[in-house]
Amino acid sequence: MAEEPENNTLTNPDGGGESLTEEISENLHSHHHSSSSDSNSPKPAASSSVKDDRVFRLFGRQKPLHSVFGAGKPADVLLWRNKKISAGLVGGATAIWVLFELLEYHFLTLVCHISILLLAIMFLWSNVHTFIRKAPPRIPQVHLPEEPFLQVVSALRIEINRGFIILREIASGRDLKKFLIVIAGLWILSIVGSWANFVTLFYITFVLLHTVPVLYEKYEDKIDPFAEKATIEIKKQYAVFDAKVLSKIPRGPLKGKKLD
Repeated sequence: MAEEPENNTLTNPDGGGESLTEEISENLHSHHHSSSSDSNSPKPAASSSVKDDRVFRLFGRQKPLHSVFGAGKPADVLLWRNKKISAGLVGGATAIWVLFELLEYHFLTLVCHISILLLAIMFLWSNVHTFIRKAPPRIPQVHLPEEPFLQVVSALRIEINRGFIILREIASGRDLKKFLIVIAGLWILSIVGSWANFVTLFYITFVLLHTVPVLYEKYEDKIDPFAEKATIEIKKQYAVFDAKVLSKIPRGPLKGKKLD
């Protein structure tokens, strides 16, 4: 009779041992399921790093170069989408530069000679067309519209006013960085201007505008990595220069105030 409680605890008729085994197995199953679901779920850090991984483009542009230039006829000319017009413009600019620089032709003389030639041809043709049995020349009436000129003048006025605002900010001592950039740019421009006259500089600028963009568009995948490295190095050098020199220069009294 004394052994009955011992046998009851061993047999455990209420099924406590089986319920404990089932609970342990359920916990293991649920833990395995949760770990597998965590491993299959996407990691937000990785996705955010993928989203932040952007390709560096020169001047921080996000659009194609054709869209940056307006995606119109001027962009087609600058990027040589229309090769005939682009080649014609570059060839015409080259011919004008050869006339003015190599042949030392003067602009007023050239305009007068061309006008004399055209007027003489039209005058003779108008008077002798009956003898040569040709139709008289059809001289078109030239009328310049007012709207394009107003648009050009309005755009030019906006840019001039913007330049005056920048010059006022620089002269007021607000932005030392912009002041140094403008001074360096004017100094470089003065050196380049001493090498050649205005016509040659205009011709070089015109040719660069019609060659550099198309070359950059063709090789942008190779140029942008070098530009990124150069930009990072320039920022590092400027940070050092700012910490050692610029930060120690006293600023103007208008610093922190807004312009009227």
